[in-house]
Amino acid sequence: MPSDEPVSQKPPEVRELTVRSIICGLCIAAVMGASYPYIVLKLGFGPNVSVVSAFFGYLALGIFFKDYNRWENNIVQTAGTAAAQTAFMCILLAAFDMLSASPTAHFHLTLTPLQAFWWLATGGILGVLLAIPMRQHFVVDERLPFPDGTAAGTTLIVLDAADAGARRAARALAIGAVASAALMLMTEDARVIAWFPSVMLIGPAILQTTGVGINWSLLSLGSGMIIGFRVDLSMLIGATLSWVVAPYALLHYGIIKPGFGKNDVLFWIMWPATGMLVFAGLAGLVIRWGVLKKTFSNLAGASADEGTVPVKWVGIGSLLASIAVIVVMKAIFGIAIWITAVSIILSVPLMLVGLRVLGETNWGPISALANLMQGVFGALVPGNIMVNMAASGNTGIIATDSEALMQDYRAGFMIGSTPKNMAIMQLIATPVGAAAVAWMYPLLRSTYGIVGNNAGLSSPTSRRWAGFAEILSRGTSALPHGAVAALVIGSMLGIIFAILESRGAKWVPSPTGIGIGMLVPFAVVLVLFFGGIVDSLWRRANADAHERFSVPLASGLIAGEAIVAVVIPLLVAIGVVR
Repeated sequence: MPSDEPVSQKPPEVRELTVRSIICGLCIAAVMGASYPYIVLKLGFGPNVSVVSAFFGYLALGIFFKDYNRWENNIVQTAGTAAAQTAFMCILLAAFDMLSASPTAHFHLTLTPLQAFWWLATGGILGVLLAIPMRQHFVVDERLPFPDGTAAGTTLIVLDAADAGARRAARALAIGAVASAALMLMTEDARVIAWFPSVMLIGPAILQTTGVGINWSLLSLGSGMIIGFRVDLSMLIGATLSWVVAPYALLHYGIIKPGFGKNDVLFWIMWPATGMLVFAGLAGLVIRWGVLKKTFSNLAGASADEGTVPVKWVGIGSLLASIAVIVVMKAIFGIAIWITAVSIILSVPLMLVGLRVLGETNWGPISALANLMQGVFGALVPGNIMVNMAASGNTGIIATDSEALMQDYRAGFMIGSTPKNMAIMQLIATPVGAAAVAWMYPLLRSTYGIVGNNAGLSSPTSRRWAGFAEILSRGTSALPHGAVAALVIGSMLGIIFAILESRGAKWVPSPTGIGIGMLVPFAVVLVLFFGGIVDSLWRRANADAHERFSVPLASGLIAGEAIVAVVIPLLVAIGVVR
């Protein structure tokens, strides 16, 4: 793919924002918005769904319409990605539940579906609007690769090809989806067939307590194939430190007691993990300070190409959306206007940092950087959990919605799509994703469980968010013994790894991978690692087949289990399955 030109241009007579592309996009947005929370709460992060949305768009448009084209499908995948990115913030809803269940947090708030919808929808729309002018700099001027966006653009082109290759790629997606869905139905999580347990625990009793084993999940396998071997291996290193090494060490020094639970270990290891994630990101900012300064300068004077949303419209829309966010935050949380205004302002640099890191590394650091925002609001309004959670969460919502959307803009740039049409679809789909997660999350919570040692969806990212808010409300005296020292060590390692990475040291593990791996259940990380091995071996054995079919197959593996995970709670809710 040329680095300075789009791969293809849209013919003048082709329309992309059509009635059928909008309707199909809204349907895919509803599916992605409803299925993504299960993935996020299970893995602790959200794999890219742009490729999945593109395949679903192909199945919906390519099969029923002979004049289907890649530009209409790009509108569909844009809608699916926008909805899924909004749904990613289900981690906040889970964090609220965890705090409410804590006997020491003295926090009691459960958002209703309608409250969750308004909060996610208004913040998400503001995030979309703020991301629009950034497309020119990150995608057009700097040509950052945004690997998932590049993969989505390639997929759009392949599926639009008039040959048997597209049909074979779609077949690979279908095979992966069917296999993943079937395995999901044969595990205990699905509550339907349950032929064997979803997690095979291995090793001594202490390791079984911390969840060391194998998670029978093709979703995790497919995610590992997409993430890549280096990050997968780094995550396995982090998971081994947390769930294999740490329990023995913590028991030896009396930090945890015999009969401990998994969350007792997580409450300690979250501190070195968070330190590594946050300070590796900060070190990256310092290293790239010259580029970051250039980013701000270029954004102020970026030229608008044809088909771009006018800056004036963005400004007016952002102002109106900001007012809506302030009203919603006041009505739901009772947050002062100035606090919400500060959270909106801080979301801009957070967004810029996240987009640059994502564009270069294919890993979005927003959830880790949001912990830094918790520290900021903990200093501004000490001891107030409600303010800490709502304000940092609001910053995260706004910034997070920009991440995958820039992947969409990258894919659209490759095929010559009109940015204005993509922005319109993003604005339409974001409330759909907010509605889907707002009503799906309570079903997932009641079906699988969020809180407790036996919770099926433990959401390590939510645990870190909630735990940090609780600690900030009580001061450092509430920290477990040795947590401060571990935080310092994790932070220093994060800085060192970030510096070595910037100097091109290939043998250095990813600090982000290690940090996330320390927080994600071991059984999930192990299968992610297997996915990285499968992907690497496949690439070496048959590079051509790997290039054509690895992404479709991995996308199917992700989609199949996620869809079943949506259907089962619905069946439980209407009484078909108990």
